[in-house]
Amino acid sequence: MTDDALTDERLAALLVRGLRPTRVELVEYAPAWVDRYVARAAELRAALGPRARLVEHVGSTSVPGLAAKPVIDIVVAMDDPDDEPSYLPDLEAIGYHVRVREPGHRCLRAGEPDEPVNLHLRRPDDPEVRRHLVFRDRLRADEADRELYAATKRGLSDREWSDVNYYAEAKSPVIKEILRRAGWPG
Repeated sequence: MTDDALTDERLAALLVRGLRPTRVELVEYAPAWVDRYVARAAELRAALGPRARLVEHVGSTSVPGLAAKPVIDIVVAMDDPDDEPSYLPDLEAIGYHVRVREPGHRCLRAGEPDEPVNLHLRRPDDPEVRRHLVFRDRLRADEADRELYAATKRGLSDREWSDVNYYAEAKSPVIKEILRRAGWPG
């Protein structure tokens, strides 16, 4: 999602299956998340071949020691995420379905309910790719920022959200603060 303020109407226009009310529940870090990512990344590389120009584990499950929703987030850089006919059948064949459609970005979901994965497809030059990596690397390297982020997430969890995107938006001020300390220009 972009930095524009979220509304139910805006989300309804982007979400393929509409808003999904949810309760965000965090669990303690699990080393098995790395293994889940490695297996999914290999599967994605096999399905997409050279179309996958970058495959990276991002999000809270990519940060050792950080409590998270047990959802593996993966970003794949590819030349044209808007050209669904060139890749979507291959991803659907391995269990992914489109959840978000916005220009230059697709979010697909797989593995529900037991081992959920969010797959973000973006162009290699999309600043969001780099932003994900800078944020992940900062949390891996800086204990104080990792603890700040964990405390923020705990304060927002265990409540009902009309969609998980509102939870993500509520974390934005802290994410921006951490990114600023990491030297992110935004």
